[in-house]
Amino acid sequence: MKSRSELREIMMKVLYQVFLLEESSIEYDLNALIKEQLEIENEFVDTVVHGVLEKKKEIYEKANKYLSSWPMNRLNKVDQAIICIGVYELEYTETPSAVAINEAIELSKKYSDEKVTKMINAILDELYHAQEK
Repeated sequence: MKSRSELREIMMKVLYQVFLLEESSIEYDLNALIKEQLEIENEFVDTVVHGVLEKKKEIYEKANKYLSSWPMNRLNKVDQAIICIGVYELEYTETPSAVAINEAIELSKKYSDEKVTKMINAILDELYHAQEK
């Protein structure tokens, strides 16, 4: 059984693949991509990955509000995937906000540089505080 952190890493890898395939206009089977990364079905992974893709436009709009230098689509695909998971968990799931933010930061520490980690923290923190109002 994989931990939630390991599952989020799998979600990031699936979304990364999807974003690359979409950019290249290559057709794909989302469930097959998930299955490649995960031997057994997992409702958490399915829900978040499908949810991110269904709400991608809204997620990008929310994230873009707090990005100062350039929009989401200019970030590398890994960072886009991490931000999407964080925003989705904050906005559309019962995941505690602190957990959603912390998990995104931990993924970012593993796959991005320090500047990106700070930026992801800032985006999710701003979004979290906007929710509270």
